[in-house]
Amino acid sequence: MQEPISDPVVETTTQNTYGTWRYQKGWKPLHIVDAEGCYFTDASGKKYLDFSSQLMCSNLGHKNHAVIEAICDQARKLSYIAPSFTYDARADLTKLLLEVFPRGLEKFFFTTSGTEAVEAAIKIARLYTGRYKIISRYRSYHGSTGGSIAATGDFRRIPIEPVGKIDGVVFAPDMDPYRSPFGVEFGNRAEASANYVEHMIKNEGNVAAILVESVVGTNGVLVPPKDYLPRLREIATKHDVLLIADEVMSGWGRTGEWFAINHWKVIPDILTTAKGITGAYVPLGVTATTRRISDYFESHYFALGHTYEAHPMTLAPAIAAINEYRRLDLINAARRQGQYLGSRLKELMPRHPSVGDVRGLGLFWAVELVKNRETKQPFFEAEEKLAGKVSVIDKIAADMMNNGVFVQSWLSHFVVAPPLIVTKEEIDEGVRALDASLKIADELVVGD
Repeated sequence: MQEPISDPVVETTTQNTYGTWRYQKGWKPLHIVDAEGCYFTDASGKKYLDFSSQLMCSNLGHKNHAVIEAICDQARKLSYIAPSFTYDARADLTKLLLEVFPRGLEKFFFTTSGTEAVEAAIKIARLYTGRYKIISRYRSYHGSTGGSIAATGDFRRIPIEPVGKIDGVVFAPDMDPYRSPFGVEFGNRAEASANYVEHMIKNEGNVAAILVESVVGTNGVLVPPKDYLPRLREIATKHDVLLIADEVMSGWGRTGEWFAINHWKVIPDILTTAKGITGAYVPLGVTATTRRISDYFESHYFALGHTYEAHPMTLAPAIAAINEYRRLDLINAARRQGQYLGSRLKELMPRHPSVGDVRGLGLFWAVELVKNRETKQPFFEAEEKLAGKVSVIDKIAADMMNNGVFVQSWLSHFVVAPPLIVTKEEIDEGVRALDASLKIADELVVGD
């Protein structure tokens, strides 16, 4: 895993570019030279199983020929045109989006990232409602630009406050079935969580929208119970507040539906997405709205835009990606393989006292580690991450890399989300590596 210190690519990278979300001292990124299918290869020729689709975005795996050809074809035909013009791929992609997005979302604003898509959703909600407050949740991540990081509940917003904070974001209690802020005494903690959002709307005033990840991603793959999102939809409608679904990570087949919110048959007013729309081959985000919202801007100024909106090089590969999801039947594959992945991960619990919870949907899973199952004490806290300390989780991830498997680690859990093309044999390979490395945490488990 360790790069030779003389590697000029690593040296140039560390000396002259920033590593994200980290202290810069000691950063030595692995030099990657190739990737194909569910694997990537470093400069020494060692292959690694991509057990988290990089940043939960390489849904199609690496080196999909149809997407690559679409990029090349579009570059030869029309590599850029200003967003005030249109072209074939813009219309063709729009038609496809109308087919796969939740019915009722009919107008699209294109961005180059998920964070920009969320930023656009916040602006649209405020312009449309004439109100400015956004209700988000503490266990959330919505992006890194000014508005989206302010709406992010997790600790990454803290270092840049007040510089990066915008007024009008308030945070609701989390919908966390494993560690609910309402405690065990509540018979229906999901209902309590949703009802508290209604309490906030009544008492805050000036609320424009509720912003939620349909399935919380980086912060623990929190899958809501069946009544939570329908209840939020009911509350939003009752109080004339918009419901924004952030599907940047949970969209594009990741949970076994085109979009995770489809599991609950809920239609949001605005949906944001990115990542898997192109399989991460090029950066593209989308903010989709209902016709009711878009009709408002027929006679009101739509105060959004940027140079790369609807960029041809981003839209053409999205067409190819959607066609590949269909050709390879990857939505159904995510359901089937997700059941297998979930069962294999759950087998770890009786063997490892450090595994507190295994949860997920489709090919989107979290394995949460705890020092004590009874108290659910985590191994690592946000304050320690901000202080630059190395977690047990990171040590386990490093050990897995030594054994040829890459998995995303975050505070006290792993996000297991392989490409949708993953095979059972590759799932077995990844679970074996995790199984072997969990001994590092098992040795630190404490008694009651």
